Amino acid sequence: MWDELKHKLSNVAANGVELRACVTGDGPLVILIHGWPEGWYSWRHQIEPLALQGFKVVALDVRGYGLSGWPNDIDFYSMRNMVGDIVAVIDTFNAAQAIVIGHDWGAYIAWYSALLAPDRIAAVAGLSVPFTGRAPMPPLDLWRSIYRDKFFYQLSFLEPGRAESDFSKDIRGALAKIYGAWRGGSKGVSLMAEASQDASLLDLMDDVDTLPDWLPEEDLDYMAAQFAVSGFHGGFNRYRVQNKDWSDLEEIQGKTIDQPSFFVVGKGDPVLAMVPGVDMIEVQKRYLTDCRGVHIIDGAGHWVQQQKPTEVSQLLAQFCQEI
Repeated sequence: MWDELKHKLSNVAANGVELRACVTGDGPLVILIHGWPEGWYSWRHQIEPLALQGFKVVALDVRGYGLSGWPNDIDFYSMRNMVGDIVAVIDTFNAAQAIVIGHDWGAYIAWYSALLAPDRIAAVAGLSVPFTGRAPMPPLDLWRSIYRDKFFYQLSFLEPGRAESDFSKDIRGALAKIYGAWRGGSKGVSLMAEASQDASLLDLMDDVDTLPDWLPEEDLDYMAAQFAVSGFHGGFNRYRVQNKDWSDLEEIQGKTIDQPSFFVVGKGDPVLAMVPGVDMIEVQKRYLTDCRGVHIIDGAGHWVQQQKPTEVSQLLAQFCQEI
């Protein structure tokens, strides 16, 4: 589908940064927000189905990715700036509100948009990463306290330049490892491992000899080409700024998301086990006061909208139509 969509790519000026987006359809605004390490293209299966249901669909490359702006400053990637981008996109399309749908870090951007700009967000859906409220301590400190002497992938990204170097040596191979390891049911490393934090995430992962059937060679080539342009610095900075976000966003302590909400996750998603002994979906119930559904999809891992595109497209279209 990527050739069909390529001509629809355009640049959107937003919040002091230019964002590249795939814009399709007419009607109420739906913004699709990707996670790490992806881009607008991770929504390639959902864009046309949502547009055909009567929505204007804007699938973004968030700041730091693809042909969107990607300065080096870590603070540039703060959650407040990310939410500012979403509000600015809503303004750019002269809309009063939008439905926001996010995956992975994009889910967090969507959840926080609903919290910080409630009058601009009509409804919110998250994929893979549930909303569990403000952490009891700065997140990076929390991960250190939980994993101590074990390897945890987010902590391995914190030294500027190190992870960028690892991933840039073989961009296509790095993406294949990540997509392969977190697809559910894989022998690849989970989000954590019995290794020190000095280890490289990629070194802990199995090589991928054959791509999964949901990831054709041309799709991986396209995504690798985007990272060849942007590099990985912006994506890793999103992890590095988490403690600053925690300090800057004290206002969300105890707040609930009161807009209509929706959650979709693959049954084999390793994110669900990120906090040992905690049922994150159960915790999420405290914060979503108008949840319209939680769907756990068999046979999928972290890349749920790519692994089960038809099912996810139908679920999201139904949710949007109900709003």
